[in-house]
Amino acid sequence: MKKITLIIAILALITSLATFFYSQDNSKLVYVDVNKLLDGYKRTKVVRAEFEKKAKVLRANVDSLVTDWQKELKLYEKERSKYSKKELKLKQELLGNKQQQINNYQQAVQKQVQEEDKKATQTVINDINDFVTEYGKEKGYKIIFGASGAGSIMYADKSADLTEKVLEKLNSDFEGK
Repeated sequence: MKKITLIIAILALITSLATFFYSQDNSKLVYVDVNKLLDGYKRTKVVRAEFEKKAKVLRANVDSLVTDWQKELKLYEKERSKYSKKELKLKQELLGNKQQQINNYQQAVQKQVQEEDKKATQTVINDINDFVTEYGKEKGYKIIFGASGAGSIMYADKSADLTEKVLEKLNSDFEGK
């Protein structure tokens, strides 16, 4: 009789444990497509437009300097027969120095544009990460994976894809600000 009671108790314990683990909501493990969030997030478009506007101004400044230098070079080539050797040498040095300064400025502008782009992108990424963290807490998810197409999630059932829900809420929160 004690053996039967012990066997029944063990079976009840195993059944309870199996039921507990089986009944755990597997939907608490979900993912979002990071690339879709970045592309679909309205703030990304706003930040990108602001960045492009700044970059366009910086590039226009460089283009203006290059155009001025080219005009000076053409004028020099046109009038070089009028100059003495000393004036030719001086003019060549001035044009060469100006070209070097423009090249240095162009590199500095290119570096600044890259840094601005990186900063703008990071701002949006931080915004999305903060939102997903709060969204996950609010909805009670245990883990929200970020799929980026780089192999971090090789397969997931579409029912575990939160991308559209998160994107919709993210955009509505952004528009409400």
